[in-house]
Amino acid sequence: MSTLNQFDNALSLCRDIFDKKLRDYGASWRIMRPRSITDQLYIKAKRIRTLEEEEAMIDEGILGEFMAIINYGLIGLIQLELGYADEADIPADEAIGLYDAKVKMARDLMAAKTHDYGDAWRGMRVNSYTDFILTKIQRVKEIEGNSGRTLISEGIDSNYLDIINYAVFAVIKLTGETEA
Repeated sequence: MSTLNQFDNALSLCRDIFDKKLRDYGASWRIMRPRSITDQLYIKAKRIRTLEEEEAMIDEGILGEFMAIINYGLIGLIQLELGYADEADIPADEAIGLYDAKVKMARDLMAAKTHDYGDAWRGMRVNSYTDFILTKIQRVKEIEGNSGRTLISEGIDSNYLDIINYAVFAVIKLTGETEA
């Protein structure tokens, strides 16, 4: 199966969760400011790292945490575009449309990087994805601390896209779909 097909399968799982939570809670995430989303990504990535290093006290694996990182990364991209709101101000169908548009951005980036790098990600270990995600989150925090300005580096949106794609690689590996 090609990387892009595997990407589509992984995102299908994530979209299903996003859709169900949207029906349960509405677009309550619209209230979150970008820094809060970055902190949520950090919490999820730190939990994964802890679970990679220690035995879990709560019987939940890392797969769900990587899928949450994907969904929060996509929410982050939406919030960067729309800004935050004081309430859940968009209907579910609009939220799904925005989600799908951001998935397309991540998929297009994955396709371009796969062209340039090949499938090098297949030879990597899942804990490396965790470390790269934590590094990208740290970079986002620095950029946020600089009011979104960079001198030479990519912006918050590019880092969110990379975070999403590293998490997708992890989901692919953890669901056993690593055959090319």
